[in-house]
Amino acid sequence: MSSVVYPNDMSGGSDLLLCDVVVLVGGRTGRDGCGGATGSSKGHDSQSLESCGAEVQKGNAPEERKLQRLMRNPEAVGMIKRCNDFGAGGVSVAIGELADGLVIDLDKIPVKYAGLDGTERAISESQERMAMVVEESDAEAFIRLAEEENLEATVVATVTESPHLVMLYQGRKLVDVQRRLLDSNGAAKHTTVSIPLIANKKEAPAPPFDASAFRRLLEDLNVASKQPLAQRFDSTIGSNTMHYPFGGRYQRTPAQCVASTIPLSHGESKTVTLSSWGYDPYVMSDNPYQGAFSSVVHSLAKVVASGGNLDESYLSFQEYFGKVGADPARWGVPLSALLGAYKAQMLFSVAAIGGKDSMSGTFQDLDVPPTLVSFAVAVTDIHRLVSPEFKRIGSTLVLLSCDKEEDLPALFAEVSQAKPLSAYALGYGGIAEAVAKMALGNRIGCELTTKEDLQKKRYGAFLLELDPMSRRIGVPIGHTIEAEKLCFLGFSVDLATVEQWLLSPLSSVYGSINPKRDEQQIPTLEYRERLGSRSRYPKKKPRILLPVFEGTNCEYDVERAWRYCGGEPEMFVINTMSPDRVSSSIRQFTRLLAETQILFLSGGFSASDEPDGSGKLIATFLRNELVEKGIHTLLNERDGLVGGICNGFQALLQVGLLPHGAVTEPQMGDPLLIENIQGHHISSLVHSRVSSVLSPWMGAYQVGDTQLIPISHGEGNFFAPMETLKRLEKNGQIATQYVDERGKPLSPNGSLWAIEGISSQDGKVFGRMAHSERIITQLYTNTPSVPDAGLFWGAVHYFS
Repeated sequence: MSSVVYPNDMSGGSDLLLCDVVVLVGGRTGRDGCGGATGSSKGHDSQSLESCGAEVQKGNAPEERKLQRLMRNPEAVGMIKRCNDFGAGGVSVAIGELADGLVIDLDKIPVKYAGLDGTERAISESQERMAMVVEESDAEAFIRLAEEENLEATVVATVTESPHLVMLYQGRKLVDVQRRLLDSNGAAKHTTVSIPLIANKKEAPAPPFDASAFRRLLEDLNVASKQPLAQRFDSTIGSNTMHYPFGGRYQRTPAQCVASTIPLSHGESKTVTLSSWGYDPYVMSDNPYQGAFSSVVHSLAKVVASGGNLDESYLSFQEYFGKVGADPARWGVPLSALLGAYKAQMLFSVAAIGGKDSMSGTFQDLDVPPTLVSFAVAVTDIHRLVSPEFKRIGSTLVLLSCDKEEDLPALFAEVSQAKPLSAYALGYGGIAEAVAKMALGNRIGCELTTKEDLQKKRYGAFLLELDPMSRRIGVPIGHTIEAEKLCFLGFSVDLATVEQWLLSPLSSVYGSINPKRDEQQIPTLEYRERLGSRSRYPKKKPRILLPVFEGTNCEYDVERAWRYCGGEPEMFVINTMSPDRVSSSIRQFTRLLAETQILFLSGGFSASDEPDGSGKLIATFLRNELVEKGIHTLLNERDGLVGGICNGFQALLQVGLLPHGAVTEPQMGDPLLIENIQGHHISSLVHSRVSSVLSPWMGAYQVGDTQLIPISHGEGNFFAPMETLKRLEKNGQIATQYVDERGKPLSPNGSLWAIEGISSQDGKVFGRMAHSERIITQLYTNTPSVPDAGLFWGAVHYFS
């Protein structure tokens, strides 16, 4: 779905001039996505997979990243009068709704391949494209800025005085539509709706709650742990994650909200955004009206439990229903849901600012469950954040709930003022689900003394952990205990069993969250000798060159880390749009390198890591004769440093800078990084222990220092022959190892000897898998993470 943005005139009024043009920026147009918008709303059968494959858009994350970079450029954004991303309807909508009068030249639309006719160019929903309105006099400069970000940019349309949408193709008019017809939204449509009267069900007596019932609840797919799935997605990119998705010392309590600081290019933000969701397919199926109401209530409850401000909360809905046709009763289902959501909005005075809907959820005789997912977003101050894992032994646990829906706003306000140690917005699994998940993060057990129905769904209710000396609110139902178990009336279950029950239902699908222990004893390495603690050519503020390759995505995080530690970083985009641009990039890069003290390679997925594994695009660039000579001059003649994290580390290994300290041809026995032992990407917080301080990069550390640090990679499994491992150990080149909470080596990805980072023999070249740039300030506040900028400080201090 496209959306118009008006950077210079939010009213969308008379800011456009007859000399304005539309620039198409980003990916090229193809047949993927032709008919996508209509295809998502039509009936399908068993042949659809074969005949409708072209309707699916193909994403391109590296291209999207380049668009993000362009939109962070103040000079470029200052030229944009209006802009629109591409979605349903392609050029017809993304460009067609930018102005009242437009002439679009479809022949100028950049295409992926020959043969696209005018209609395909007009309706294709190919992704990672944007349409920008700029003044004609600015077009050349704007295109140049786009090309500096490796983006193709082309003038494809002009703004006209005549209120018509005109599309030209091969010298003739393909479309000429009056704007007033488009603005009318077509012919008025009417239908008859019948909303069935759904009688309130009498609550059945609470079923017996014993160990078997508790196990069944935790193994319900709506309650079971999805942590192995969640760890396949990068949750720490951007260095603004305040609540890690799974909190506590042991990272086992799921956060109920995404909590992130506002990203700033300079300075630190104290404002946190929160986002959550609510939806119960069973309640929605039984009563769409009540189900939608509960969706909104639950999404807002999660925000409030996390410390959010209800007065600054907004909603967005995702709606999905079976095909309605002309059946009044089937039309009554989505209308009931919308009325229920509207009731909740009015109750809390919270607006819905957007959404997406589809009423095509029918396949032959199967309907999707009535679906209205409510997403809530809010802001709060960093000091008001609350996470759900139990914090202390001896805390009081209280239940806050109300019997009448009209009392919910007052209840939410009471929670906002409570200042709990931890809080959980109760939902599908009731109190039993809440205490199970709250206990695991820090392995703090609890004893419940209440006779409340522990399995009852309680949307809009809360379980709070309070200091025993705090103001009394709610109904006390128990307290936290030192023993690692949950004690209920009549039975108890240890936390190890609770965790097993939560993980078991999906373990065959997503695997385990626990890394496999090597059957052989992994040595704990220690090398205390330091080499070259100071450069022969000191500089108060060393310059750091940060090349940006196709797929690099950590450059802003790294830039921020270097500035934080006193360096002067400079990004340089490697342009690969043509052979001439590649040659130009090489020449410019070598000139910048000659004035640099540190070359640093950021993480990402260069060239999407395909084919032949990670880092090969960067490695190919580094092997260029001019670049190679510049790197050797930096290291050998100017006593400089080279470093890399994740994708950068992979590239340093591919070209031999690690472990040899020079660009070399591949040698027998060289270490390499292969696919994680899990066979997929992993994102987590891991413990990394300093095992050698040989390198000046380790200048801020002592052997044995440990950090809790993010990892996010698909190919981080360090592999080398045994003789290579022993040589690296003897030379002190194994800089860091993965360890568990007790400091014992344990690899999360299969790395031999749990190796996480290494250096060259002289220590000047260093690489690691863990993202040091993502922990320089306080993040992940629901874990024991401590800010640590030592890696970057050590490199800067080397030149002081």
